[in-house]
Amino acid sequence: MTSPVMIDPAAPARTPARTEGRAPVGPGGARSSRWLSKTAVNGVLVIAAVYTLFPLIWLITAATKDAGNLLGGDVFSFEGFNLGGNLSALSTYQDGVYFRWYGNSLLYAGIGALGCSLVSVAAGYAFDKYRFRGKEKLFALVLLGVLLPSTALSLPLYLLAVKTGTVNTYWAVLIPSLVNPFGVYLSRIFSAGYIPDEVLEAARIDGAGEMRTFWSVGLRMVMPGFVTVFLFQFTAIWNNFFLPLVMLSDKKLYPLSLGLYNWHSTANADPSFYPMVVTGSLLAVAPLIIAFITLQRHWKAGLTAGSVK
Repeated sequence: MTSPVMIDPAAPARTPARTEGRAPVGPGGARSSRWLSKTAVNGVLVIAAVYTLFPLIWLITAATKDAGNLLGGDVFSFEGFNLGGNLSALSTYQDGVYFRWYGNSLLYAGIGALGCSLVSVAAGYAFDKYRFRGKEKLFALVLLGVLLPSTALSLPLYLLAVKTGTVNTYWAVLIPSLVNPFGVYLSRIFSAGYIPDEVLEAARIDGAGEMRTFWSVGLRMVMPGFVTVFLFQFTAIWNNFFLPLVMLSDKKLYPLSLGLYNWHSTANADPSFYPMVVTGSLLAVAPLIIAFITLQRHWKAGLTAGSVK
């Protein structure tokens, strides 16, 4: 028979131990915490947006000024509005060489990005869907190409252009732009995620050849990847500076980046060039903005495609 438990009335009462390390938060505290989190996130986004748009705002206001107001006035005001005069100077200086540079940049970036996207998507599709000897070793070389900076390849490319006689021609800039190792790597990832093997087998059973299967089925399904590679390469070629500097000596073949650099070098001795450099830089941003706005529908479709699977 067990003895009864004796309780000392003078002993302090024990409180139940907490199962968690902190006190429970009530509804008001949870709402306050969520509000603080949203405020912090929105604050960071606002700061990032201002930081991103600040140079563009400066460029827009500075392009409306003449040399005196640009160098000595308030850049963020529209005092001394002279945008029409700056555009007129751009179109008339050296028989409108600026817009020739503009056309050259559109040619280099448009054709180069389109060709590079086709080559990259086709190569990524082949690496993903076909089996052949040495595939992974060859793909490792592609990844090695991603690690190499483009400036390190400019001298070998120049020597190759000398051997082929393409120096100081459009081909000297266009041909190197058709290859992008990162585009091949990205295209293989898109091919693996967007093109089921069963769909390709069904196309082959229906009698489609390998080229027809790729062009009519594979390319259409991986179109978000195609657009992504196109935008990356278009931006890279449009902003490319070192390769045209090495390859080109004829000013009529210059892209915008190299032409505006020459004007900026001249502006150090002649400040009247500054308004043309700033206005030309503002116009140079337009194709990039148009490309991203026009193609963002395909890009967004690719980003959200996995959410419905």
